[in-house]
Amino acid sequence: MEKKIISGYPLIINYLGIFAILVGIINMIPLVLIAFRTSEIANAHLFLIPGIASMLIGFIIVLLFKGREKGKLERHQDAILVVSIWIMAILISSIPFLLTGNYTFTQSVFEATSGYSTTGLTVTDVESAPDSLLLFRSLLQFFGGIGLVLVLTSAVSDKFGMRLYSAEGHSDKLMPNLIRSARMILSIYIGYIIIGSIFYIIFGMEPFDAINHSISAVATGGFSTKALSIGHYNSLAIEITTIVLMILGGTNFFVHLMLLRGKLKNVIAHVEIKLLGIMILITLPLFTINLLSVYNGDLGQSLRVGIFQFFSAVTGTGYQTVDTFVGPNVPVLFFFGLIIFMVLGAGMGSTAGGMKQYRVALAFKSLYWNMKEQLSHKKTIRTHFINKIGTRTIVEKEDIIQNHSFIMIYMIVLLIGTIIYTGYGHSLSLSLFEFSSALGTVGLSVGLTSISTPPLLLWTSIFGMFLGRLEFYVIFIAITKVTMDIKRGKQPFKRAEA
Repeated sequence: MEKKIISGYPLIINYLGIFAILVGIINMIPLVLIAFRTSEIANAHLFLIPGIASMLIGFIIVLLFKGREKGKLERHQDAILVVSIWIMAILISSIPFLLTGNYTFTQSVFEATSGYSTTGLTVTDVESAPDSLLLFRSLLQFFGGIGLVLVLTSAVSDKFGMRLYSAEGHSDKLMPNLIRSARMILSIYIGYIIIGSIFYIIFGMEPFDAINHSISAVATGGFSTKALSIGHYNSLAIEITTIVLMILGGTNFFVHLMLLRGKLKNVIAHVEIKLLGIMILITLPLFTINLLSVYNGDLGQSLRVGIFQFFSAVTGTGYQTVDTFVGPNVPVLFFFGLIIFMVLGAGMGSTAGGMKQYRVALAFKSLYWNMKEQLSHKKTIRTHFINKIGTRTIVEKEDIIQNHSFIMIYMIVLLIGTIIYTGYGHSLSLSLFEFSSALGTVGLSVGLTSISTPPLLLWTSIFGMFLGRLEFYVIFIAITKVTMDIKRGKQPFKRAEA
């Protein structure tokens, strides 16, 4: 008797059933806190209801396809699955916020999206929210930062899982297969979080706050347990620890691997490290000088604030040590400098968002190559190289075209989002800052995001965070594929059998 094979859209549904079980487990992890704080039993239903419901629905879907052999997804259907996983995870993980009764559906989806996308913009009153909900927010950033698909597919598939992980916008294939890559990335990630938590505790943080801040710093997420963020502690030691964690989170995982293997030359030669070094040398002196007027000529304080906010912006973390970025005392160069760095972003294959430093470096290099060729009298074909993790890598013309296309799309979306914000009476500069933060999955805010923010602006930020985290193409491909299939009159849910 021949086995029945499922493929195409039925296979997508089958995988989503498996992923629903895993997302349900993620939603129930905060229940561990009950073992340490019995008062959190009162909030257990916030996580039990979506967790059990998600797992139950997942089991039912899996049972429907039991006994059928998994076939292959059609071309570009992996993109549909990735987008579906993210939407499903966000919707399920928004339920705990909704069940508190303090948030609308839009606000709940906003908070879950901000968590998974490691943005850090929030509508939550962290001073009054239960600890289990604060931990849940940090866990969303943990799984979103490391790669939601990496965590889920490593438990399902290996070869196919790596395809999905790449489709999610990652290039950090550290090992030949997904399982080994997952273990390596998780080991590096968790190691940094543990070390960061220890240092935070040593420097005066409560253990619960230390764990949450360490998770969010390495995830470049920026969720805090304090309303004033890192500024609440007014501690230089805590700020230095946070800067180190933010840099680690915003660095390509390949670089971490090279560091652990002692290949320092490869790390220094990496194009993103060079670009970051240039930005530091140019920006920090300018920020410091610009902030002197705010801090009455106090060089130390100006340098302290400038360094922290620079790394918070460029790594896409969003932690703050200042109360606000709005007002007549905020220097113009400092304000717009933060916008630029939120747009530029951190390293490829890191937990951060933005355009990514590799794309920015390639854009400048391609501009230089083009000018050089225009000025050259000889019509010669040149091979261009760029240094990736100490290796001279050939840059094809298609790479340059795709890079320019991505940057153009990014700027168009940034413009559209900014215009929507200005439609609600906000100034162009404040609108640009807030949406740059959402699209770059940063989390710095000028106060336009709060519990009273109009739903349309929250949805604008939701789409911005979603597009920024998945880096546009996988979403566009998924939408195009579904649209084409509908136009061709395909029956998506007809089981393919052999």
